[in-house]
Amino acid sequence: MSPASSHPQVVVIGGGQAGLSVSFYLKRLGLEPGTDFVVLDRGPGTGGAWQLRWEALRVGSAHRINDLPGMDALGLTFDEADRTLPAKEVVADYYRQYEEFYDLRIVRPADVHRVSNRDLDLVVEYTDAQGATHELTTDVVVNATGTWGSPFIPWYPGLDSFAGRHLHTSDYESADEFRDRSVVVVGGGTSAIGFLMELEGVVSELTWVSRRPIEFLDESELNLEAGAAAVAMQDEAARAGRALPSIVSGTGVPRTRRIQAAIDRGLLVAKPMFSSVEPDGVRWEDGTFQKADAILWSTGFRPELRHLAPLKLREKEGGVTVGNGSSWKDGRVFFAGYGPQASTIGANRAGRQIARQVIATLSNL
Repeated sequence: MSPASSHPQVVVIGGGQAGLSVSFYLKRLGLEPGTDFVVLDRGPGTGGAWQLRWEALRVGSAHRINDLPGMDALGLTFDEADRTLPAKEVVADYYRQYEEFYDLRIVRPADVHRVSNRDLDLVVEYTDAQGATHELTTDVVVNATGTWGSPFIPWYPGLDSFAGRHLHTSDYESADEFRDRSVVVVGGGTSAIGFLMELEGVVSELTWVSRRPIEFLDESELNLEAGAAAVAMQDEAARAGRALPSIVSGTGVPRTRRIQAAIDRGLLVAKPMFSSVEPDGVRWEDGTFQKADAILWSTGFRPELRHLAPLKLREKEGGVTVGNGSSWKDGRVFFAGYGPQASTIGANRAGRQIARQVIATLSNL
């Protein structure tokens, strides 16, 4: 689908949870999808980053997926979603129905590679499925690109010398591709734990390492107080323009029945982080060595902001200064799903807040 207008008042970049939430409220506040505001989404289909996740992941096996605002009008809720189907299929189907019901007219695939200034306008450049470049001029940009396209792998001595396979969470497809191989899983969050449980009994050797001690919560779901504290940490970093901390590092891992069973059988015992990588494995400071055919880095993501580089919003501290969803360097640029909104904890509430601020900014312009 092509946008109906080449100069919409608002361009939303990203069609995942954050982008859809903002779009819902922009429409509720009177803007018309496709003309007054245009949503550009890089993905080949609906579902945001969920459509790219691994086949074995199910709804309920990761952090809770929050319903989109207004999803109840469709008679849909993730609380009652099919747990037997891949989460990527469930989310893609729900989001497709949602987009159609609210007629959001999302343009995809549209890969935004540059946002820049032209006089008083913002110019958004993107490429379509055929590689042709297009541009939209707009008054306001809402960046809702999330993090999936910017995986983070920390550097360790010898990292480039490894002769086996390096892969990140975003590269993982299934346990079968590692059958009878030796695998080291790096990370302390729910994704790393999910990989361990999938790889168990499939690989020949399985080693778990983490850069920090793992806190297993007594609760079977994310503690709201811990979640609020994690959001506060994200908000503080965003307002200071620093690189954002991990949400999981501030919340711990809930003891679901499945995770508790894995703890009881001795699977979820993490070793401290190795000190170096060698061609055929990893080595700790005490000289201990573990052979590895693959290292699976479940070490998180960073906000995907490369396309905003021409606006020079990044601070020397490594982040972008954002308060209440708005850039402090350029009030025409908003961030949905960034910092305290980067998880399902606050994304929907932020969608309403940002949409109201967008309307106020357009009125001032």
